Amino acid sequence: MISKKSFWISLMAVFSVCAGYYFHSLSQTEGNFTYPIDDAYIHLAIAKNFSENHIWGVTSHQFSSTSSAPLFTFILSFLITVFGNHDIIPLLFNIFFGAGIIYILNKYFLQYFTNSSHIVLATLFTVFFSLLHLHILMGMEHIFQVFLFAVNIYCLSQKDRSKIVSVVFFASLFLMGLVRFESMFYFVILAFVFLILKNWRDALLVLIIGFLPIVLFCGFNFQQSGYYFPNSVVVKGTRLSLDSTLFNQIKNIFIHKLLLNTSFYKIGIFPILICIMIVRKSWKGNKFSDIIKNNFLLIVFSLLIICHTLFADLKGAFRYEAYILVGFSMAIIPKIINLFENFWSFIKKEMLLSFLIVMNVFLMIYKLNSGHQLLRYGSKNIYEQQVQSARFLNQYYNHAKVVANDIGAITYFTDIRLLDIAGLASTETIVFNEKNAVFGSEFKRFLTDYCDDHQFEIAVVYEDWLQGQIPDNWRKVADLTIQNKTTVANSRVSIYSIDQTKINLLKENIKRFKWNRNVSVEIIK
Repeated sequence: MISKKSFWISLMAVFSVCAGYYFHSLSQTEGNFTYPIDDAYIHLAIAKNFSENHIWGVTSHQFSSTSSAPLFTFILSFLITVFGNHDIIPLLFNIFFGAGIIYILNKYFLQYFTNSSHIVLATLFTVFFSLLHLHILMGMEHIFQVFLFAVNIYCLSQKDRSKIVSVVFFASLFLMGLVRFESMFYFVILAFVFLILKNWRDALLVLIIGFLPIVLFCGFNFQQSGYYFPNSVVVKGTRLSLDSTLFNQIKNIFIHKLLLNTSFYKIGIFPILICIMIVRKSWKGNKFSDIIKNNFLLIVFSLLIICHTLFADLKGAFRYEAYILVGFSMAIIPKIINLFENFWSFIKKEMLLSFLIVMNVFLMIYKLNSGHQLLRYGSKNIYEQQVQSARFLNQYYNHAKVVANDIGAITYFTDIRLLDIAGLASTETIVFNEKNAVFGSEFKRFLTDYCDDHQFEIAVVYEDWLQGQIPDNWRKVADLTIQNKTTVANSRVSIYSIDQTKINLLKENIKRFKWNRNVSVEIIK
């Protein structure tokens, strides 16, 4: 009874917040729900093309390993096949699995609390600490990822695991890697901690079951593109070269990705310190194996956030670390039950630990404010910039060859042929984007020759992203500017004519098109 009551209270609280932001989005996008991040449309574009054309790519013309969440994208494709091509599908998918997360959290915390209000409080803290309401509305894969992690942690918490619980535990591991490739860090650390406990069987099964689907996908991806991982992982991921500079590479990664990474201190430092304090308290009078066993999740997620910071990314609207923050909450809250049941007594007895908990609350408030700004302006930004650009291309250049950088909406709403200068959809440009490379004259020559040889017509790009390497034969035709930049990389998009014979036609098309009233259009004379 308590579980049902706490579940429905938690569910109504979270989805009331989501509903408020949903209707706010509609009020700013002429009644068209728009995801507050362009990446959501990348998944939709691939899902649409795979469903309708059997092509795994952002365009219907060629394979492109642009999705870093292939299982999520495949599920969207299946849903499009069943229900039709509707851009609301990722939102509905996230609502369903968002409710699933709340159900699992309630079921998990019910093991530790007897008071329904405490279960609700623990659940809501977990949800808002990781900004799950934001991720629901983003239409991305992170809600599905968090759901699988919550299920996995719940199964780990069962001291006497039944066969069904064990099957679900390993099934969730099997799916995790294809939802987000950062799950590999979790597999390795989980297996490592199992090995410390001399649980050889589970350690081996975690590695085999977790990595098997990833290995199979990497083999398929290599055959198609020449890279083992999706383009976004290749471009953005941390890579080590096995040469004489290896030590310096490791040192630089440790310094710049961890010690000097402000995002790590905003997100991970206080949860780690709380874990250290809790583990330290259990140190005296206990065997080493008992300490590890009693603080299993605390150790796993402390190591995981460090590993994630070193080799993945903490940027991107707090979405990449959402699964870790949910894991931290599920690991820490059962260890501080007295905070809920005897608040003032706990504060007096555990002053330092209480201070760290308060800092996490402030951290949650900071992130909630940041998330509010993203939800306040994000959909408006994407609608006025990416969706308007897509509508323009759909009307006048639906089958044209286009150079671009933000590629989600413009590929989902059109049937263009694309050259992506950021390398997410075009393997030809990956070499210029790896390891945060700076564009040079070589890139300019490539862009000039490639566009001439393949007869590209226009470019719709952030001028700054070209880093001054604009081909001499390109002619800027217009600048499109929006206000209150929040979720887009630049407030101004520039349109270039690559085909010199059609400059005047492009200008006329831009003048004729009915742009959103909040888009400032400047025609270059």
